[in-house]
Amino acid sequence: MSSDLPTYVIIKHNNACGVASRNNPPDAWKDALACDPVSAFGGVIVTNTTVDEITAGEIDKIFFEIIIAPDFTESALDILKQRKNRIILLRKEFNKSLYGFRSLLNGVIWQQKDVSTETSQQMKPVTTRTPEPAEFEDLVFANIIVKHSKSNAIVIARNCQLYASGIGQTSRVDALKQAIEKARSFGFDTKGSVLASDAFFPFADSVEIAYKAGITAIVQPGGSVRDQESIDYCSSNGIAMVFTGIRHFKH
Repeated sequence: MSSDLPTYVIIKHNNACGVASRNNPPDAWKDALACDPVSAFGGVIVTNTTVDEITAGEIDKIFFEIIIAPDFTESALDILKQRKNRIILLRKEFNKSLYGFRSLLNGVIWQQKDVSTETSQQMKPVTTRTPEPAEFEDLVFANIIVKHSKSNAIVIARNCQLYASGIGQTSRVDALKQAIEKARSFGFDTKGSVLASDAFFPFADSVEIAYKAGITAIVQPGGSVRDQESIDYCSSNGIAMVFTGIRHFKH
């Protein structure tokens, strides 16, 4: 959560099922929950802002396991501590390690962590139309979420709110279809939304599906030998697309 705005994230099985940044914490929580109130049940809540009494009262209306925040007001803690076995954690500043370890059947892999978080200045427009400022803001927001989602991953967002993710799919087309269907199932209109992909599109089929869903801007790393097909389709249909040059595959 790099936004300066109050942001709430709801995590389920290590994937974000709800994310929203708003001018005040209660609205951030309300819109994060609206992304997927079904999956939110029993999830982990993370925020970059102090949890206040009003927000705590709304959060307490659903069952959840863990809440992590930089601070809590006393009245918020009085509310959140009422349920047994709830874990309340205070997030402290820490130095991020540049390396990670993954276990194998007969050993361990030592590898560099993905520490890149791209800004709008690092997003290179490649289509005839360049994203509008509001689209750039949503592209950065969506790209942060897709980085932390299990690949193959697609994220659809608008107005700094997650609409839906397609995660852990065996094809990028399946991930996109999953995200569109899920967004619509919770009442979100995908027209005017943006899309983030954690890896390049090997064919133009994904951007065609995105266009038919009303998506107006796309961020992806680029790097496919057939990038031009996606670029040409987007340019011909008024979609703005930007490349980051960085793939975020989370496996």
